Amino acid sequence: MTVVHHDRTWSTAVTATLHCLTGCAIGEVLGLAIATALGWSNLPSILLAVALAFVFGYGFTMTGLLRAGMVFAAALPIALAADTVSIAVMEVVDNAIVLLWPGAMDAGLGDLLFWGSLAIALAIAFVVTVPVNRWMISRGKGHAAVHSHHEH
Repeated sequence: MTVVHHDRTWSTAVTATLHCLTGCAIGEVLGLAIATALGWSNLPSILLAVALAFVFGYGFTMTGLLRAGMVFAAALPIALAADTVSIAVMEVVDNAIVLLWPGAMDAGLGDLLFWGSLAIALAIAFVVTVPVNRWMISRGKGHAAVHSHHEH
C-alpha cells in the first residue's frame, strides 16, 4: 500500500502570501493615497508605497513573533528572513503593473482606475508570489522560519 502525503507547502505558501499581501496592500494603499493627495510624482509615490509595504509586512510578522514570546532582537532577523523576498517580489510585480497601466499613476483617489488597477495589480502579484514562497518554504526558508518558532 502506498501512503500519499499531502503537500502542505502549497497551503503554507498561500497563507504566507496572504499575510504578505495584507502588509503590502496596506502599505501600498496608504503610501499611494498619501502621495496622490499630496500631488507627488511617480518616483516618490512608489518609494513611499514600497517603504510602507515593507514596514507593514515586517510589522505583521514581528507582532506574531512578539506575541509568541520572542524578544524584539530575536524576532527582527526572523521577520527580515521570512518576508524580504516575498515582499520584494510582490512589490516589483505590483508596481510594474501599476506603472505600465495607462493612466493608473495619474488617477486620483476618487477614480475607479486608481483602486481597480491597484486591486488587480495586487491580485496578480499574489499569484506570482505564491510559487516563490512555496519554493522557499520547501527549502526551509522564508515563512518556514516563522512557523518553526510558532510551533515551539
